[in-house]
Amino acid sequence: MLNRPDSPCSGWATDASATSASHRISGSLPAPFGADEVILAGEEDPSALETWNSVTERFGGQFECRYEAKPMSWLRKFSKRGNIVHLTMYGEPWNEAIAGIPTDSPTVVVVGGTKVPGELFRLADHNVAIGNQPHSEVAALAVFLESWLGPVDDSSRFTGGQIEVVPSEQRKRVLNREED
Repeated sequence: MLNRPDSPCSGWATDASATSASHRISGSLPAPFGADEVILAGEEDPSALETWNSVTERFGGQFECRYEAKPMSWLRKFSKRGNIVHLTMYGEPWNEAIAGIPTDSPTVVVVGGTKVPGELFRLADHNVAIGNQPHSEVAALAVFLESWLGPVDDSSRFTGGQIEVVPSEQRKRVLNREED
């Protein structure tokens, strides 16, 4: 777990079950929303880690990713030094829970799949629901992080990349630093 002063959150964007890989997240990174690490659990998938590393290299910033073979053991150890937020459709409504979740201590956000161990609900300091219907884990993580940490679109966090997206109302604008 990385505990950078500008980011109290380690994003665990993964299937929390060691038996099901049906809901692993292999899409967008949570880095723009304040996370500094993703830990993949369940079925080991090197391609997901390669994708996250590639995006970080191309777009910059400080973001780590790795595979954890024993996620519940890792969470038990982490619980002694930080907060665990479990995003689940069975939890407390996010708009009510946000105010009670500290932002000044190490925190891991667990995004689970279909077969989350019951122990996780007991181990978590906060079981938070973005909605009570099935939904995208990536979307739930983005909504939670933006609501919990506030706007985090500071481009200075993403230095050292090969590519920079320049906001534009009219068109796609990308600076390629490798061509400069």
